[in-house]
Amino acid sequence: MPKTKFQEFIYGVLMTFFMVLAMELYNTGLRMHGLTNAGIPIALKEMVIMFPICFVMGFFFIDRLAPKIAFRMVTPGVDRDIHVTVVRASVTVAFMCPIMSFWTTLIFKQPGIEFIPVWLQTFACNFPMAFFWQIFFCGPLVRRLFRLLFARANTQSDQHRTAPAES
Repeated sequence: MPKTKFQEFIYGVLMTFFMVLAMELYNTGLRMHGLTNAGIPIALKEMVIMFPICFVMGFFFIDRLAPKIAFRMVTPGVDRDIHVTVVRASVTVAFMCPIMSFWTTLIFKQPGIEFIPVWLQTFACNFPMAFFWQIFFCGPLVRRLFRLLFARANTQSDQHRTAPAES
């Protein structure tokens, strides 16, 4: 979908924002035994810390690695678009969830010598939410917003490529 570095950046910001927002609300709800109005400011405060970490991890590392792995399983232009999208998103979540669970454990949970079990439990609790949120809600939402933001630019670039050459 993104065709330029600027578009990649905007897509990454949108994806990071909606993923971190949902995961912070989810984790705050877990800690408080249910999300309440009182938990929303807590989640937003934590989001300020987690957003830049998630963006850097995703944009500079995982977004470079995930397509290489995903495209060993599916081939864009050959396989159905939905399969390519789901595999790409699944690989991304499979990498990002343990990474972000690591940072969450390190920053918020203060596990001491129990770091590895606390990290693994955090990962196990977060993975189903991250996976299903990405596949069914966040991914489609961000792709829709991205298309709306860049509809004119994409239409113009498509017309430019398909326009007959002038003499």
